Amino acid sequence: MKKIFISSDHAGYKLKDYIKNNITKKNKIFDLGPFGTKSVDYPQYAHKLAKNVKKSKNNFGILICGSGTGMNIVANKHKNIRAAQCFSVKSTKLSRLHNDANIITLGSRLISKKNALNYVRIFLSTKFEGGRHLRRVKKI
Repeated sequence: MKKIFISSDHAGYKLKDYIKNNITKKNKIFDLGPFGTKSVDYPQYAHKLAKNVKKSKNNFGILICGSGTGMNIVANKHKNIRAAQCFSVKSTKLSRLHNDANIITLGSRLISKKNALNYVRIFLSTKFEGGRHLRRVKKI
C-alpha cells in the first residue's frame, strides 16, 4: 500500500485540500500542512514532505505552491528524491515512466483544479518502466 504525503504553501492550500478530498481513498494520505491560507515559507513544508517520502520506496509526495517551482527545487535537494514539476499529461506520465519520480509538484496559479487532480491520478497510477531508464536514474 502506498503512503501519500501532501503539502503546500499558502498559495497552494486550496488546491491541496481539493486534491486531498478528491483522490482515491485506497491509499493513505498524510496532510503535512499548512492548514490555512496564512502566509508561510514553502521550504519548511517541502523539506518535511521530502524527509517523509524518502523513508520508503512505497512513499509518494504531492507538493503545491503558486508556481510549483520553489517546492520542486527544495525537494530535489534531498537524496533519493526525484521531484517532477508536472504541467501536462505527457510530462506527468514521463516523470514516472522514465524518471521514477516520487514527488509531483504543481503550480496552483498555473493549472486548473481539474487538470491538477488528473495529473495526480496519473502520477500515482503510472509505473516506472525500468530497463534503460533504471540505469539512468541510478546515475542521479
